[in-house]
Amino acid sequence: MKQISFCLDFISPYAYLAFENLPQALAGHNVSVSYKPLLFAGLLKHHGQRGPAEMVGKREWTYRQVQWLARQHGIALDLPASHPFNPLALLRLAVACDADGEPNRYVCEKLFHHVWRGGAEATDARRLQLLEQQLAPVRSIDSQEVKTQLRAQTEKAIARGVFGVPTLLVDDKLFWGFDALPMLRDYLDGDAWFDGAQWDAASRLPTGIARQA
Repeated sequence: MKQISFCLDFISPYAYLAFENLPQALAGHNVSVSYKPLLFAGLLKHHGQRGPAEMVGKREWTYRQVQWLARQHGIALDLPASHPFNPLALLRLAVACDADGEPNRYVCEKLFHHVWRGGAEATDARRLQLLEQQLAPVRSIDSQEVKTQLRAQTEKAIARGVFGVPTLLVDDKLFWGFDALPMLRDYLDGDAWFDGAQWDAASRLPTGIARQA
């Protein structure tokens, strides 16, 4: 059985789309999926990047594209009242729902729907309180243990080469983005291309010029 790690942050609409479409992408395969909440902002900081929602032009495009993608794939999606927002409360709640910090699909679904369905404010205190009551985490979301676990999962993902969300890790392969799901399926189907020269050659391509900061 293949073991798949799904790295996610509830702030990402692409992570939401990938989460919703994952059962279809994995249909017919004997796999186990573990969900790994991590702080997307931590990835951005490590790699010296800004998120799509922090860039004029790209921000608007992102919101238009994810709504179109949702419509194309038959996925319900409503933009939250404001975005980006601070996702720490949601991430800590997810981590707190499992002793190992790996929430099950039900928990992740509730958290994604909290953000991406209904068009409400994701960080509204009353909504967060009701969500916490519904999920009944096994640990306090404010505990140092939960905070440390979330930080550790983010750092572990970075060490494995993760640079964005959603990222799906299987064997020694990394698949990034909602649009990588068909690629992941081809790998699971046993496409020989993934064991060929082109996969490894991509990591050895020389850099022609480096832009100065």
